[in-house]
Amino acid sequence: MSGNTATCVPVKELSESHGCYSRLQELRKFYVKEFDEEPRFYVRVPGRVNIIGEHVDYCGYPVLPMAIEQSILLAVGYTRANNFLYLRNIDVNFDNYKCDLKSFRIDIPEKGGPEWYKYFLCGVKGIFENINEQDQGCIAMTVALSGNIPHGSGLSSSSALVSSATLATSFAYKASLDRKTLASISASCERYIGTQGGGMDQAIAFLAEAGCAQFIEFYPELKTSSIQLPENACFVVANSLAEINKAASSDFNERVVECRLSCRIIAKRMDFKNWKNMLRFAELQSSLNCHLNELETMASKILTKDIYSREDVLNELEISEDEFENDCLTPNTRKMSLFKLRQRALHVIQESLRVQIFRSTCESTMTWGKIDTLSKLMQQSHGSLKNLYECSHPDLDRLIDISEEAGVGARLTGAGWGGCIVALCDSVQSSNKYIELLKLKYYSKLSKVQQSNLENVIFATFPQNGAEILMAGSNDIPSKI
Repeated sequence: MSGNTATCVPVKELSESHGCYSRLQELRKFYVKEFDEEPRFYVRVPGRVNIIGEHVDYCGYPVLPMAIEQSILLAVGYTRANNFLYLRNIDVNFDNYKCDLKSFRIDIPEKGGPEWYKYFLCGVKGIFENINEQDQGCIAMTVALSGNIPHGSGLSSSSALVSSATLATSFAYKASLDRKTLASISASCERYIGTQGGGMDQAIAFLAEAGCAQFIEFYPELKTSSIQLPENACFVVANSLAEINKAASSDFNERVVECRLSCRIIAKRMDFKNWKNMLRFAELQSSLNCHLNELETMASKILTKDIYSREDVLNELEISEDEFENDCLTPNTRKMSLFKLRQRALHVIQESLRVQIFRSTCESTMTWGKIDTLSKLMQQSHGSLKNLYECSHPDLDRLIDISEEAGVGARLTGAGWGGCIVALCDSVQSSNKYIELLKLKYYSKLSKVQQSNLENVIFATFPQNGAEILMAGSNDIPSKI
């Protein structure tokens, strides 16, 4: 897919060669045990790894992710017998759940992250808001879930769950929605559990193509372009095993707030009458009609303080405390008193420049040094995320240090504060050596890791396809999708 082409989620036949065949067999047996019937269809939504372009999507700037093999699988049945949703998770650590689809609510707990089923409810609610109200709540859904995307790893397990619910509900209700619309709905409805994301995770979940990374643009509209990676490039994902739940902490939303505030302050200083509505740097740059380098210079000149107090921000924007809390902060950031506006703005602008260079390098005709150039960009990205955006973690930094010693370009991927790094190797052979090095110097030092069970902790990966629907047949395993 490239450009503005909008197509439906693929429905195709499944053979034993399908990568999820054994997991589908296991999920189907679990579904039948729980609901005493065959599922009507299956849904697969992949996790993702962002190669470069971190914390820029909610500022309107492009990112460069790819889908990975790890995924959320759903087995789904539906009937008009009642209005209830029944959810079962193949993982015994997650409780069963049911609710009336005519009256459910998504409440965010004051402490800790939302329960797993609330991510699914976000997707249901997102579709309900985009279909005829008369059709809402008239279908009972029975859903069994299997997920092998590590939780809190920065590989988009929560967004994949929301997206899978969006796709399953859309299909059950026969809503004719293309992939871009489904991605947009999934991004918007995830905010019901408090995450102010920018749409990258959902876009790659629906728009990914095997063999390619996706250059995803958000401003002025969602647009994707397939980017051919260097032929010998092999990516390695390594989980630090330091977990983070974006919805359980204010860290992520604090960065979103700081970006929006710095954008508004620059817009106000540049005498834009609509400065209050300037929330994304991409929109500001477009209004200024300037290059990213010029925006970087502007941000450096205007945002001169390393730390802004709450009073500083109120004075800059010339607004009251009440207006500030209601218009500029989110529910879980209202206690913020200090703001690092300069650092956050510089990271977003410089990271967006790195994304541009990464893409142009991939598309260039240069025959040598390409992977070295891309690796250096990834190293620079991590340095910025650690020092300017302050979203790294000591365990992530340890993995990066080992990578640099081995001459491998790597960076944290995902929100940060834990989770995974992504590294670029120049061959499958070198990736195998790199993986063994990380096992020796990092994972062997962790008492909580079983050295024989690292398959989903550190692995080489190549770009996978996006979401798909699998139609259930009458045999032991789906025959059509």
